[in-house]
Amino acid sequence: MDLNRLKSFLPKRGRKEGEHAFCTAVVVAAGSSQRMGNDKIFTALGGLPVLVHSVRAFEENELVDEIIIVTREEKLEHVADLVKKYDLKKVSKVILGGSTRVESCLAGVSEAHHRAELIAIHDGARPLVSQAIIRDTIRAADAFYAAVPVLRSTDTLKALDGKGVVCGSADRETNYRVQTPQVFRADLIKGALTEAMKRGLVLTDDSSAMDLMGVKTHTVEGDEDNIKLTTPRDMVIAEAILKSRGTAYASGTGL
Repeated sequence: MDLNRLKSFLPKRGRKEGEHAFCTAVVVAAGSSQRMGNDKIFTALGGLPVLVHSVRAFEENELVDEIIIVTREEKLEHVADLVKKYDLKKVSKVILGGSTRVESCLAGVSEAHHRAELIAIHDGARPLVSQAIIRDTIRAADAFYAAVPVLRSTDTLKALDGKGVVCGSADRETNYRVQTPQVFRADLIKGALTEAMKRGLVLTDDSSAMDLMGVKTHTVEGDEDNIKLTTPRDMVIAEAILKSRGTAYASGTGL
């Protein structure tokens, strides 16, 4: 979709000089943690639960105004207790997610404050996200309506057929790994996720929903440290990253 044509359909919101776009961060923590073997969002990392690290990064960012945590029914009370215990003041709601990522993300963005112009969607299992990535992605989305952090693939990527046989190669120069937070114009991501739900699409990446709207997603440079905790080995790597950042990070502050 042509960006100028798109802008003509979206409402204009005036801002005072120096005022940033109201941004709601939706932290998705509704996974089953099957590959981890235990509930990764509650696992201790540097002395704090993984989820607290993830949420605190947005709590401390000056461009984020509100945080909504989406989780599973059996985790609601525990997550709410963590919000209170660690004084996460920007968290406005802890809500129930769905059986798929699309359902959980749509539930989260639908609860965003009515003033939200931008919505950042972040994996609760990415506790090492930097302030720079959050800031850069939000600013890019404010300028281009959709933005994601990416990393160049250092490995050669192969396409396989259903029998595990190589049937093609992907060009490393044009294929990148996508991280979160992924930030979008609020109106657009709500519509895109709603459309994905209607079509019954299974998406592992929220920017894929934007493709349904014909909106091109801008990219910013990602960070190798912004890993998603999936297996027990990832926890070992995350602990090493925290230690490399110094005692301020190991104690849970300064993320």
